[in-house]
Amino acid sequence: MNSRFQQAIARKDFLITAEITPPKGGNPQRMLQVAELLKNRVHGVNITDGSRAVLRMSSIAACVLLLQRGIEPICQITGRDRNAIAIQADLMGAYSLGIRNILALTGDPIKAGDHPHSRAVFELESVRILKLINEHLNRGFDINNNPLPDGKLDLFTGAAVDPQSRSWSGLQRRFERKVNAGAKFFQSQLITDFDRLEKFMNEIALGYGRPILAGIFLLKSAKNAVFLNKNVPGVNIPEEIIKRLQKAENQLEEGMKIAAEQIKLAQQICQGVHIMAVKKEELIPRILDMAGLKPIENNNQQLAAEIK
Repeated sequence: MNSRFQQAIARKDFLITAEITPPKGGNPQRMLQVAELLKNRVHGVNITDGSRAVLRMSSIAACVLLLQRGIEPICQITGRDRNAIAIQADLMGAYSLGIRNILALTGDPIKAGDHPHSRAVFELESVRILKLINEHLNRGFDINNNPLPDGKLDLFTGAAVDPQSRSWSGLQRRFERKVNAGAKFFQSQLITDFDRLEKFMNEIALGYGRPILAGIFLLKSAKNAVFLNKNVPGVNIPEEIIKRLQKAENQLEEGMKIAAEQIKLAQQICQGVHIMAVKKEELIPRILDMAGLKPIENNNQQLAAEIK
């Protein structure tokens, strides 16, 4: 049985996913409370894997907690912290526990996070993780082409894309490599230039038949936007958005309006949105309402039954 997310892709629905960070500690209560709010509003909930190289609960463990509550996860797996043995072991474990959707990522640099003296691995980056899954594990072999005696996997793989990349040729090469490695869907980095997104869709993504989900980021304030511009590589929040936030009586509410407007723009350009509302994930349903997106038909009971 294909996952809810896969079924929505097959139907060519307008896809909605949202990102949640796992807890920093052993209590998942807040994460689960937020995930419950998203239950009938999104097709999948991304669980990050050490985003920005900051220590968090295992993405696999957090995804299983969501599955137990009938919420479909998209499990992020990075190559930064694991060698090929560990990645294969984790993917086999994730599959056995009911996880089906994997977003393959290279991982942020160690120095960006809260353990700057730890050792990075990077034996496999995102393209090689995609190939590992699609050319080996999903066919019943390990990375060395040895058979898996206890069964092949059936993981549905996606990747990240940055339509606002400065190098157009580099963006095209990287996108095509990920498609060829088996990426079935793409979630983009934060998008502010929707003309650029449309150009990417028309000149690069067109013809590949892969759904592209535009990254929509909730800007909580002008200060938040300035921080992102300064500290997150590749992010460029336009000055007009920053000024709009500065002039607003309620900057958070204005940020929600901006996110809703961007969702409406994305509806005219691509097949979905990936919403990032760091530490304010509970506002995502309101943003979706403001964008005119209704709740998704509830298949969660069926999902929960399948997991059991």
